[in-house]
Amino acid sequence: MLRDVKHHVTDKNLGFATATGDGKHLKIGVSPVVSDTPIIITGAMDAAQIKSRLGLSPLADAVMDSVQFGANRIYCVPVSATTAGTLGEIKKAGDGGGSVTADGSPTNAFAVVIRFTAQGGLNSAAFVVSIDGGSTFTDEITVPVTGEYELEGTGIKVKFTEAATDDQKPSSFLVNDTYTFDTTAPTMTNGDVLNAVTKLQNFAEEYEFVHIVGESDLALWQAVGEAQVQLFETFHKPMFFVMEAGFPTPSEGGTPGIGAGTDEGDLTDWALEMEVKAKKVRNYNIQVVTAWGRLVKLDGSTKIVNLAGLVSGFYAKSSVQTSIGKTREEAGFNIRKTKLEELLPVALDNDIIELLDLAGYLTFREYDGKDDYFVYHTKMLSPDGSDYRYAEDVRVLNKIIRETRKKGLDLMNDDIDLTDIQGELEARAKFLFEPLQRMIDAKEISAAEIIVMDGHEETFIEDETMRTKIRYLSRGYIREVYIDLARRRPSA
Repeated sequence: MLRDVKHHVTDKNLGFATATGDGKHLKIGVSPVVSDTPIIITGAMDAAQIKSRLGLSPLADAVMDSVQFGANRIYCVPVSATTAGTLGEIKKAGDGGGSVTADGSPTNAFAVVIRFTAQGGLNSAAFVVSIDGGSTFTDEITVPVTGEYELEGTGIKVKFTEAATDDQKPSSFLVNDTYTFDTTAPTMTNGDVLNAVTKLQNFAEEYEFVHIVGESDLALWQAVGEAQVQLFETFHKPMFFVMEAGFPTPSEGGTPGIGAGTDEGDLTDWALEMEVKAKKVRNYNIQVVTAWGRLVKLDGSTKIVNLAGLVSGFYAKSSVQTSIGKTREEAGFNIRKTKLEELLPVALDNDIIELLDLAGYLTFREYDGKDDYFVYHTKMLSPDGSDYRYAEDVRVLNKIIRETRKKGLDLMNDDIDLTDIQGELEARAKFLFEPLQRMIDAKEISAAEIIVMDGHEETFIEDETMRTKIRYLSRGYIREVYIDLARRRPSA
């Protein structure tokens, strides 16, 4: 080859930070959609687009909540539920001589309303249908000549049956005849969840945490905690998990289930039982959201939901050191009552919230003097005496692990001068410090240092291991405000 003027472009010389995974998370939940790889949802998608990608499902519902409250990118792992949804009893209001029945396996919890808008029988009567309790209805539909109609995307098929005699058939369905029934959503077993979590071992994208969609209890919290340890220790994936506690069940004055016992009943026994469960987890990478509320969702419907989807959205839009319990309005973590109409159950008073908070659960609250709802504390189910009691502590820790691992990988198989082992390793430690300096500059931590551990010159020759210690000073947080107030004398 002839000699000439040649150029080689050296990139990454300015030391710009690489992608960190901050604010990104993964959701595991029930969906009728089948996908071998996680489905990506972005914050620019509306409710219709999310439903088209994830189906009318609990997973889609949770994703909508997170997008509505700040999530910009979510990796979704749809799971085919082992436990099918159920159809409730159909209730009729009206004098028409016909009937409506339902069959199928519902893909989500629906409140179905079928209301007739034109009188007649098969192929003549007309109706509209709602799956959100009457908040929204379809366009008018003529009753099919076959009498069967599928509620698209719900897994439900309804059957219209005319009146028994010919003279009664024209009045089988009268205007304003209404048929209503509820369904329950399909649910994942603990095995379904753990199988999905196992898939994360080979998922290469960077993200901070995983939201397990749907109610769960102690056995799953413990099992996911064990899986989290394996993901970290074996697969080098530091992450925390957001889980949903079931709807609080009063010891009297109500029956278990969503919406039951919202006006009466003592929750003390339930809270004390939750306290016992928390002590059996002891993992600061597990967070359980106990808060429930009546939420106006991204699609305009109103549902009683666990607020973990909202929490996930807040994490997604905040920097790692930021508490999503911040009460400054400009911080953007206040939840208007036009969006979150109420916290449930009503019996969840401050004494119960304090019990749950002290046990290590994430709770919501109101403050006298403020009009909105707020996350109280971002507690984790950490061991007693842990340095990592709050999500902001864990998020910072996990980011340090992720970023220093990246730099550490660049040092693998580096050769050093054995006449100055300590000096050579200290030079590498400065290289390892770069992501910590970026976190200091970004005010994610207050200070940090990397120390090359002394006295291992001899062992280095044998095991060829660079041993360092990282010590960092986190940001401080104002958890309570104390004001000493008194009058003073005029002469003071």
